[in-house]
Amino acid sequence: MQRIKQISISILIAGMVFAQDITGLDIIQNVYNRPTGDDMKGDLTMIIENARGNQRIREIKQYVKDFGDMEKKIMFFMAPADVRNTSFMNWSYTEESKSDDQWIYLPALKKVKRISSDSKSDNFMGSDFTYDDLGDRHPMEDIHRLLREESIEGKETYVVESIPKDEEYMYSRTITWVVKDSWIGLKKEFYDEDDELLKILTVQEQLKSDGIIILTHVKMSNIQSGQSTVMSFSNVEVNTGLAENTFTERMMRRGIR
Repeated sequence: MQRIKQISISILIAGMVFAQDITGLDIIQNVYNRPTGDDMKGDLTMIIENARGNQRIREIKQYVKDFGDMEKKIMFFMAPADVRNTSFMNWSYTEESKSDDQWIYLPALKKVKRISSDSKSDNFMGSDFTYDDLGDRHPMEDIHRLLREESIEGKETYVVESIPKDEEYMYSRTITWVVKDSWIGLKKEFYDEDDELLKILTVQEQLKSDGIIILTHVKMSNIQSGQSTVMSFSNVEVNTGLAENTFTERMMRRGIR
């Protein structure tokens, strides 16, 4: 995937590119190719809050590594007891035609289960993120259109509409607010199959570590159900030289000691 090296032409000549020259595809490619480091690890707290204000909290260890032609991510659930030792792994590919590979390990079954394409629209561990949301969608899977430029939270953004080429995809379209100088998706709206607003993803905090921008606090709000999920990333370390064998089914079963 080489995100450190794959900086698009649009970034390199940003000083000469104006709104009328940049396309929606250019913008989303810049988001996709934004440098994320060779690897990253940290603690992830997931807070799921229903419409009545009741919360469920999950504590997770997360590891991510760039392998050049793919990015691998693995999550180990540490608490509470009812989800402890559950693990999830995602492999995302730079090749346009290859969909993400995903697996989940359920300790009660003592089995690693591959997530089928039909199941990627399911909610992940009761949260408002689907399995597909946790992957890394390739820009060429959608048709992108720059709608306008807009200031949001004091930041200048491009607003891009993305319509999936696959008519059977779970979302009819998404709209993303992308910060011009960092290529961070600050906000994203998801529309259901009836083109009704379903969910809104917002990025509330960022952290720079070793020159890399890390999203440390993101919130997915389900507008239709009233439920929301917050993911907070702490104790973040980048470029630590994570071992390749961290991202295997064996490690999913073994867990973090």
